[in-house]
Amino acid sequence: MKSLSTPSNSEVLTLRNDKKERIQRTRRINQKTALAFWSFVAPLILGLIVFFYIPIIWAVVLSFADARATITPTHFVGLQNYIEMLNDRTFTGTLGTFTVFAIFIVPTTFIFSLGLALLVNSVKFGQGFFRSVFFLPTACSYVLASVVWRASLFQGTFYGIANRILYLFHIDPIAWTSSPTPPWFWLVLVTVRLWLQVGVYMIIFIAGLQDIPRELYEAAYVDGARRGWQTFSAITFPLLRNASISVLLLNVIAAFQAFDEFFNILFGGNANLARTPLIYLYQVALNNQDYGLGSAGAIILTIIIVIFTLIQGKFLGFGTRD
Repeated sequence: MKSLSTPSNSEVLTLRNDKKERIQRTRRINQKTALAFWSFVAPLILGLIVFFYIPIIWAVVLSFADARATITPTHFVGLQNYIEMLNDRTFTGTLGTFTVFAIFIVPTTFIFSLGLALLVNSVKFGQGFFRSVFFLPTACSYVLASVVWRASLFQGTFYGIANRILYLFHIDPIAWTSSPTPPWFWLVLVTVRLWLQVGVYMIIFIAGLQDIPRELYEAAYVDGARRGWQTFSAITFPLLRNASISVLLLNVIAAFQAFDEFFNILFGGNANLARTPLIYLYQVALNNQDYGLGSAGAIILTIIIVIFTLIQGKFLGFGTRD
């Protein structure tokens, strides 16, 4: 039997030095990792604090204060700004404008984005190319697209592209953005928003389609199911539930936040034809310089969006298992 000898002092010292060196090396590595991490994350956190959280907190403070022609509250008025905004018929009327816009844009975007996703996902060659083509409009500025829609496609004179097409069928030019009856401006607003955002939701649906196991379709074909509507209604659409709910939620929130196309297409006197909540709050806060009342309206709108999103997500069963 081999006996264990006691290590000498020099061996103990060497082991201690090695352990100390490993600890120091580990600390240096951790410090470098932490430095690299904060070098990337710190600018983002700083930007969120300066440009996101501080303005939100300050807006909440202003909503309880009288702040006219200044962003510094002069004196606090409690819930007076909230009461005044809720009793403002113009503000409540803008919620009706949102409702009309949502009725048009939400189902239209849902159908078009789902249809494009099905078509692109079924392509065997050049799928990436078609994804890029339909996604590219999302990189376009809402302001730029609105100006093109107003000044070129739907210009109210004979020189607009839409009126040129109508002229081929001997139809008189239409004042697309200034006619209250019939309200042709809704066609302009809906089409520009549809062109700008359908690509984003198409990508969401494509991700959902590619997550569906191919074995389900093969088993369905073995059982006699036909390609097309039968497999779509029985397999594809039910398994796209979470993607569908995501698209609906994002669509409704985007409709609440509609601003650029309304502001740039219906600017001037035509703004009264369809005014969204953000357009009205912009006029109250910046044109009238009543920042307290405008902030109260913004907080009310935020609360409405949050409540509506929670109710819609709960009603549609977002996040539940398939």
